[in-house]
Amino acid sequence: MPDPAPASSNLTSQPPSLQQPSGQGADVTRSLPHALGPEKSLLSTMLQDPQDFIGLAVEEKLTKEHFYLPAHSTLFAFLLELFAAGAEVELVSLVQRLLDRGLLDRVGGPAALTDLYTYAPTPGHFRHHLQLVKDKYVLRSIIQNSTEAINQAYDAPDEVAELLDTVEQKMLAIREGRENANTFDLKASVSEAMKQFQELLSGQKKTQGIATGFEKLDRMSGGMKPGEMFVVAARPSMGKTSLMMNIVEHVCMDLDKPTMVFSCEMTALQLVQRLLYARAKFSVSQVSKGYTPSKKDFQRVNSVSLEIAKSKLFIDDTPGISINELRAKARRKKRDEGLEFIAIDYLQLLKSRTKQAENSREREIAEISGGIKNLAKELGVPILILAQLNRGPETRTGGSIGVPRMSDLRESGSIEQDADLVGLLYRAAYYAKDEEERLEAEGKAEMVLAKNRNGETGNIELTFVADLMRFQSGAPASEGAQS
Repeated sequence: MPDPAPASSNLTSQPPSLQQPSGQGADVTRSLPHALGPEKSLLSTMLQDPQDFIGLAVEEKLTKEHFYLPAHSTLFAFLLELFAAGAEVELVSLVQRLLDRGLLDRVGGPAALTDLYTYAPTPGHFRHHLQLVKDKYVLRSIIQNSTEAINQAYDAPDEVAELLDTVEQKMLAIREGRENANTFDLKASVSEAMKQFQELLSGQKKTQGIATGFEKLDRMSGGMKPGEMFVVAARPSMGKTSLMMNIVEHVCMDLDKPTMVFSCEMTALQLVQRLLYARAKFSVSQVSKGYTPSKKDFQRVNSVSLEIAKSKLFIDDTPGISINELRAKARRKKRDEGLEFIAIDYLQLLKSRTKQAENSREREIAEISGGIKNLAKELGVPILILAQLNRGPETRTGGSIGVPRMSDLRESGSIEQDADLVGLLYRAAYYAKDEEERLEAEGKAEMVLAKNRNGETGNIELTFVADLMRFQSGAPASEGAQS
């Protein structure tokens, strides 16, 4: 059965139509997919029983954009406004309210409203009709985004990778309903903030985000929160990757959260080996020195291997991966696996393939840093990213030798601006002048929390157990590293 004609012809705007892009055959104007009958049915049911069915429409996340006919879209938006204000919805007062707001003609006039009231659909079909309206909206979105992509492709853009990234983002947004996900709800946000505040006061919740497993860091930062970018930076050989994998281990195995690691430097096998031996507390270096693993060693390593195999840890070790490729893979994993945490090793090994980035390393780093921050916000997950420091720490003298500063970040401007947290990691033993000084500093490590957008900054003492490639909270015990 064809869709019924609009209730009234005196609409101020007509439904949109599609003009085929050039190069696709003859120019033919076609109507976009729509279902005017189900749209009319939804509005009629909501008018006759507003309390139940407008509320149901809100629960089902129906928006004015789902309606094809502008008159229907305008009327639904007005009904939502009345519902939110707790105002009564009945024909006489509705006509007057629309007239007062200058919207009566835009919804088709009194005749169109009367027609909707007398349409009398079966309320039991509401959900079915609502799904039909949503499906047509999805089809329109696909067509509109595809047409835009086709036209941009015909224009032969220089930044092909960027266009591909944009097209993929829009298509994934259609699947996930992301067009409406960014709508800001002040009341809901205030309510959630107060809930978290009460939990913190009562001791029910020590962190607002995902815990790293390092007590002082979690206390100062409140945990790694959705949408945040956490930069851990250090000179080479300070243990950046080990610290990252310690946090990854805690998130994906202790907290059981789907986690993805992008490793531009080490292979997936090397990372898994680190994770396996660190969690099993087995020192591989001892084997090369003649140590024969005991039965308990084998059992412990085997048990941890089974634990890792069951976890939701995903590793991508594509060398020289571009920021656009990384974002595309992360989006798919978020969609398919419900990704909750991302770790990247490391920022300066990522690539940006835009024309501007080819001519400026600073511009390339800015695009990568901004892309990571935007991805964190888009997916609603925290992202931990490692970064290299320049030689600044090594040029310092006296007690400051080796101590990093935020200005030591390579191409630091954009990274400092985008990051929510910046932790600078160093180990004093690396800068020891002699063996005695090295032994005294053995196992000592420190993270300087140099930037914390939502909390305090300061130094965090850590212990580095070199044989296990593992960091632990607090300073080393007086007789060796903490167990």
